[in-house]
Amino acid sequence: MFTGLVEEVGILKSLNNGELVISCSKVIEGTKIGDSISINGVCLSVTKIMDHALSFHTSPTTQNLSRFKLGDMRIGEKINLERALTPSTRLGGHIVSGHIDGKVKIISIEKTGGDYYFEFLFSKELKNFIIAKGSVCLDGISLTISKVMTSSFVTTIIPQTIKDTNLLDKKVGDFVHIEVDIFARYINHILNIGGISGENREIIEKFF
Repeated sequence: MFTGLVEEVGILKSLNNGELVISCSKVIEGTKIGDSISINGVCLSVTKIMDHALSFHTSPTTQNLSRFKLGDMRIGEKINLERALTPSTRLGGHIVSGHIDGKVKIISIEKTGGDYYFEFLFSKELKNFIIAKGSVCLDGISLTISKVMTSSFVTTIIPQTIKDTNLLDKKVGDFVHIEVDIFARYINHILNIGGISGENREIIEKFF
């Protein structure tokens, strides 16, 4: 589990036969072989620890990685990194599993003052999980949805988030990983199987 607060922006050093090597320093501290690291929002296990770099092995047969497009990654690309949370970790973002739901496309970027406004196009499968003021994790970053349209949503990115992540390198037309709020996912599932009825269901359906 993660919080969506990026600890470090690493650099993709190599990508060969499903093995990613990412140069980094901070997230190496206290990390052991087998530990989980969020790689642009995707939970991967550390397979090798080197000087100023971590190695990860990816397999397209796993459900999570089937949505993780290795072909989109480029050597030298900046990667958002976060170590798994511990019982003593401050939950400054929101609960993130590292099991992404796919990708969304950046369709506009606007800047007003120091803030950036990113608009993302989402698929109809995600419609029930995208709500104004709700949480969403994009490329491993915990963000709040500020506005929702028919098939797109907007997030407001403050200067500190721009500084601490790889968002400034993104441009219109780029795709980012998305993980919807885990509580929204479970509530939607319960509603679909008829686990809530009566007045309680009516209250919940106002939001989902």
